Amino acid sequence: MTQRLPLAVAIMGPTASGKTAAALEIARHLPCEIISVDSALVYREMDIGTAKPSPEELAAVPHHLIDIIDPTEAYSAMQFRQDALRLTLEIAARGKLPLLVGGTMLYFKVLRDGLDELPQADPALRAQLDEEAARIGMPAMHARLATLDPVTAARLKPTDSQRIQRALEISLLTGQPMSSLLAQKPPEPLPFEMLPLALEPADRAVLHERIALRFDLMLRGGALEREVAALRARGDLHLGLPSMRCVGYRQMWEYLDGSIDATALREKGIAATRQLAKRQLTWLRSMPERISIDCNRLEATAEVLARVQQALAERRAG
Repeated sequence: MTQRLPLAVAIMGPTASGKTAAALEIARHLPCEIISVDSALVYREMDIGTAKPSPEELAAVPHHLIDIIDPTEAYSAMQFRQDALRLTLEIAARGKLPLLVGGTMLYFKVLRDGLDELPQADPALRAQLDEEAARIGMPAMHARLATLDPVTAARLKPTDSQRIQRALEISLLTGQPMSSLLAQKPPEPLPFEMLPLALEPADRAVLHERIALRFDLMLRGGALEREVAALRARGDLHLGLPSMRCVGYRQMWEYLDGSIDATALREKGIAATRQLAKRQLTWLRSMPERISIDCNRLEATAEVLARVQQALAERRAG
């Protein structure tokens, strides 16, 4: 008889959808460990603005991939996949349930589908593309991409400079459209079974209210005066780093720079967080295998637990 692969539970959803609460509820009933799937929680010294679990929550159940790098460093989707695969199997070997919890949908996608074998960045070509973009503008670069890779160009906004230039770089290095290279690579099978649970709002307006409340609480909790002010005082951080481009941090940095006032800080911070939630929901809709749970319902956390318990019961019965 073939041994069944271990089970891992993915708890996905936009910001402020209750993912942490659902994971902690599972931890109260089942032996498990949490693997963070969040590109902001990897950074040390960034606690309030990232809504990092509290010290009490971190102590209640083992957490992984939180506070693992300095804000000056970068952490790639490739590194996440390697770490998440290793941790998931280690947790399962300990007889516990791995919970993959977070809202960085790119990480979930890379975990599920594997890594694309695309060429590494070419510094000389990238410098050439940077110079060209400065000279002719990003809309013209987008138009150039449309001639080389119309599929990729169609899904990118003309203002998405980073992705446009990466797609151009790949096309020029390989002589093939990036979309064709991505289509050639079959998904890599996971060494475990995934139960994909998605906390999604039936009414997005309710989520927007939660986002505004969370941003206000974050500001009242000292994210600006204590956290971002301390990060700026270090002297080795700037807005070009991935850490400082996290939602909320960029806007607080701009406020401390004096480029925006307090009203604009709140408006821009909430708007950026809502845009993040919109992108997260778009990613989720590309995962037809997910089990969607309305995060606005009071019973949402209990339903997540029930789904997990049902999956475990079915595995024992089978």
